[in-house]
Amino acid sequence: MHAELCKRERVIAVVVARAGSKGVRGKNTASVAGKPCVAWTIEHAKDAPFLEDVVVSSDSPEILGLAGEMGVRAHQRSDSLASDTARVDDALREAVGWWEGARADGAKEPRHATEIDGVVLLYGNVPVRPAGLVARAVSLWQETGCDSVQSYVGVGKHHPWWQVRIEADGRVKPWQGDRLFGGVYRRQELPPSLVPDGGVVVVSRRALFHEIAGLDPSHPHAFLGRDHRAIVNEEGSVIDIDAPLDLVVAGAVLGERHAHR
Repeated sequence: MHAELCKRERVIAVVVARAGSKGVRGKNTASVAGKPCVAWTIEHAKDAPFLEDVVVSSDSPEILGLAGEMGVRAHQRSDSLASDTARVDDALREAVGWWEGARADGAKEPRHATEIDGVVLLYGNVPVRPAGLVARAVSLWQETGCDSVQSYVGVGKHHPWWQVRIEADGRVKPWQGDRLFGGVYRRQELPPSLVPDGGVVVVSRRALFHEIAGLDPSHPHAFLGRDHRAIVNEEGSVIDIDAPLDLVVAGAVLGERHAHR
């Protein structure tokens, strides 16, 4: 076994799921194909290999209760980390610190020499993920020794070259450069452009707790470390709930999957 792989055997998953939401009210507990939205993420985490434990971090009694019912750990998130402006990495550090300080048998005394090697971040408002997504991300993180791995998807027709500015008089100008649509009129000729899809993030404990020299911890993405790598998902294979229509689409996709089992 690769030496770095031996050093990275302890990995937990943290499912983040706040009670509040501006885009879709109560989206983490909204019904999707007959289950609360967050339940799909918890199931995905429970089915994933490599994970020592699964923690749900939330300020919602309903979500925390569901976590207990589903046999995973429920972490009561601090109120200060449950607002719209709270950073996910702060919530992640709190959940990891809580887990490392709680014995598996429920004893109150802190654990010793039980720091994790890495943590899988999963958003509770993502009910649709491709099978094996966590395993793919953790495997790449283990094999390369990188600081973090995140899943991405191609932007498709929403490519930056095809973005424009519309001036006050209605004139259309390129978003950047001096050629409209970058001079490209066929989607197939656009260079690859990708965005995070919300499916999964894996980070080392060192990166999460800002133990990598030379990075500004105040930067919102410093927790991803210096060596940040990607896995790429097919378009539509990850659905996060940001708008009411997403609930309908996710329900249809999951219903179709269930029908073909």
